[in-house]
Amino acid sequence: MSLAIPVLSDTEWDRLLNAVAARAGHIAALLDRDMPTELVKDALKAGVRLLPSANDLQPSCSCPDWGYPCKHGAALCYQVARLLDEDPFVLLLMRGRGEQQLLDELARRNAARAASKAAASASASVPSPRTPTPPTGTPAREAFAARADLPPLPQPPPLPERAGHPPVFEASRPAEPGIDPQALQTLAADAAERARRQLAAALAGDTPPNPSDLTEWQDAVRIAAEHPQTEVFARIAESTGRPPIELAQAVRAWSYGGTAALAVLEDAWTPDASVLARARASLAKDWADGRPPQLRAWRNRFTVVGRDRQLRYGRDGRWYPYGKQDGAWWPIGQPDPDPATALAALLVLQDRRP
Repeated sequence: MSLAIPVLSDTEWDRLLNAVAARAGHIAALLDRDMPTELVKDALKAGVRLLPSANDLQPSCSCPDWGYPCKHGAALCYQVARLLDEDPFVLLLMRGRGEQQLLDELARRNAARAASKAAASASASVPSPRTPTPPTGTPAREAFAARADLPPLPQPPPLPERAGHPPVFEASRPAEPGIDPQALQTLAADAAERARRQLAAALAGDTPPNPSDLTEWQDAVRIAAEHPQTEVFARIAESTGRPPIELAQAVRAWSYGGTAALAVLEDAWTPDASVLARARASLAKDWADGRPPQLRAWRNRFTVVGRDRQLRYGRDGRWYPYGKQDGAWWPIGQPDPDPATALAALLVLQDRRP
């Protein structure tokens, strides 16, 4: 018994990879072993039908069953569908290319795209030549004598919405021994963005965030979350010694609340009894019929009985929704300070994959 699916041509692969590389969210979803609807739609816009239709499947069986497909072919189709749902790279492999080959190609296209944008930005910022004008102003002696009458300092320039592009290393120049150009570019971009955030906090009169407050693991998760390139994720997973799935869970948690959300993922603790009493009272009061779903409690984790859904109470006083996939609990939504609101939103997410 066999099942054949047409492979994509080189031209179709080129259009598909361009569509995936154009959006960082697509790469992150694939690394999470997910095939988002937006990726399939972008592929169709690029002229590539990624998901096979009934006409694409070509079952072949030696049994005498006259049906098409026969019962063996139908069973194999269901098994293929299950595998494709668990791992999108199986579909891409059946379409003609393996996981590592795709990741390498996406990393190359991302690097080329970043270099092209940086070069365009640098070219646009070069001022046009013009005739120099003679200097104007007040002589230093007069300015110093009138220092008491000087006007107040002007307002600082507006803060940019995002940091500028990091320097791009010339591909023709060999890198210095011990220096990884891609890693250096990522660190430069990260430092620029952290400086922008600290400046924004200082201008707003807030206390700027202090990167030294993070542990080495927390900072690694932060970098992986803020720089979702495939090569960055792989390098961080390797350097921390953590399995990729563990880093992916941590990155997902970080996106919902930084260090507080990461602590909810990793730490189990026992809240004060008064907190739990208020939560039960809130659920009974705010639920439509006064009978919220039954929850099985263990420390700060409350699992909905009969469902792969869970609420976790954080030390920041918020309730975080979690869903179970392949035996592991994943963060699946934004936290809420009200347990009834958080539980209602969690049940809405019941039919969605974590």
